[in-house]
Parts: sequence; C-alpha cells; structure tokens
Amino acid sequence: MELKYRRLGKSDIKVSEIGFGAWTIGLDWWGKKIEDDEAIRMLKRAFDKGINFFDTGDMYGKGKSEKLIGIAFKGMRNDVVYSSKWGYDMYNAEQIGHNELPQKHNVEYLQYALDKSLERLQTDYMDVYSLHNPKMQAVTNRELFAALDGLVTNGKIRSHGVALGPAIGWRDEGLHAIKEHNITCLQTVYNILEQDPGNDLLKAGEEKNVGIMARVPDASGILTGKVNENTTFNKNDHRSVRKKEWISEALKKVENMKTIADGKGWKIPELAIKFILSHEPISVVLPTMISIEEIDKFSEISDGKYLEQHEMDQVSEMYVNNFYVVPSSK
Repeated sequence: MELKYRRLGKSDIKVSEIGFGAWTIGLDWWGKKIEDDEAIRMLKRAFDKGINFFDTGDMYGKGKSEKLIGIAFKGMRNDVVYSSKWGYDMYNAEQIGHNELPQKHNVEYLQYALDKSLERLQTDYMDVYSLHNPKMQAVTNRELFAALDGLVTNGKIRSHGVALGPAIGWRDEGLHAIKEHNITCLQTVYNILEQDPGNDLLKAGEEKNVGIMARVPDASGILTGKVNENTTFNKNDHRSVRKKEWISEALKKVENMKTIADGKGWKIPELAIKFILSHEPISVVLPTMISIEEIDKFSEISDGKYLEQHEMDQVSEMYVNNFYVVPSSK
C-alpha cells in the first residue's frame, strides 16, 4: 500500500499525508524517553514507509530533535521536507518542566534562530519555518512577516507558517495570520473530539489556500485506546494536563462513533485519522509516534479511502449534538 501525498497549501511542496512530529525524539513528554539510536531508526523507518515531512522545533530538547533529523537524513536533503518552528528564547532561558519560555518573535531573533536551526539540520535552507505558539502581538507584526517573505525571496526558507498553541483555542491569532499574511500553512490541534477552533481555521484556510497541519489527531490517546479513566501520567507527560472528567466524558463520546467506524470496517484510530484526511484543506496529519510499530500503523492509514460527504455530515451532526467536548489545555 502506497502512502498518499498532498500539496502544502499554496506552495509547490509535496508532503506525505502522514507526517513525523519529531518533538517526541527531543523530549520525554509522552511517557517515553527515546534514545538517540532508536530515534534515528524511527526517522529512517518513517522515510522508508513513504513519510517525507518531518516537523520539529528548535526548542525540542534544545536543538536535539533537529540534530537527530540532520544526522538521519545527511546526504538525502532533496528527498525530505524539513519543517521547524522558532520564537522561544531557548538560548538565554532555562525551561523548567512544561513552563513556557520567554518568546522573541522579532526580526533580529528570526535570523539568529534560523541560522542555528539550519546548522543543526545540516542544511542551507528550510522548507517550512513557523512561528511557535505566537501571541497576537507577534501575529499582527507586519514587519516580521515582511522579513519572512524576504527569506523566501532569497531562498533561506521555501515557505513560512504559524503553529498555534500551547492550548487549544487561539482562534483569533490563527484567523488573522491566514487572512492578513502570506503564510503557506497553519498548525493546530484538530481531531474528531476537538474540532474547535479547527473548523473555523479549515474554512479560512480553504479560502486563502493555506494548508492545515493537524496535530493531536488521537486526542492525547483517547482515540487510540491507549488512555482510559484509570490511566495515570507522570508529571513530565504532556497529557497530565488532561483532567479525569475530560477523559471520562471523551470515552463516552468514542462509543457514539463506533457505528460509523463499523460501517466502514475501520477501527476507531483509523476513523480518527481518516476523518481528518477527509477535509480538503488538511495538508498533513501529525500523529504522536513513539515506536517503529506506530510509524507502520499510522502510515498505512493513508490510502485515499476516506469518508464520503454524507458520512462527514453525520460526524458533524454527532459533534454538535452529542459529543462536543469542552476544550482543555494541552
């Protein structure tokens, strides 16, 4: 089975429908510390399965994720798409736990951060360069986005975008970035249980030909069966912010989806990913993958056989009427 590809928004960049979210190889925020040799094996396995899109960020392990990608794909630069994020002052501040670092989304720091990321990735250009969890002050900075356009003109980056977070929400920032700037893509939390503000962003993205990158497609493990009411997370695990009440409520909603999944002959994790890929503005889905087995499983879901319109309408109706889950921070 051959993994499918899509165009990344208005760019000419072709990306695999399933991308590799490389934060897991730089941080142990998903219940598992991945050693460097295993990380490189995972990256290479993803490539062998057809995945060409590798999304990272400079602050993931203070550059560790970028370095590992650079090592894994040395000599293969034309075969892979590098997407990284910037804006946290990781060079002058120490991160404690999940506390947010000070941000520097300004023109001066942009050039410095980009050069450092390119050095770690062992390349002289970036395919996609996104503001990392920007606040409205950064998103409304026209000088900053003009500088990013300039980097595209001179070939240092092929495209730029915005990665929203760290909590679900950030609707206004996303809509402003899509409507007012020449971004190629926007990354946000989007899954069958958490469709807001993603639905608004998808609509705006379609109008402006901005590709949407969907992260947390499995609702932090709820949709893969990895998480239930009895699951406990250690304090480093990014999912520890999920309240027990949220998990309990979400699990009830999953039951409502089984009729749709059964009708297609799919399991719930397959429905979860295929629901996202059934939206035209989606360019790439970024499942959290922490093993070779998960890479194999997720890559095989990209087969071009997705939900039909009447089934999408059914899911939308269920979402509005039955299983709207109050958004929680990630």
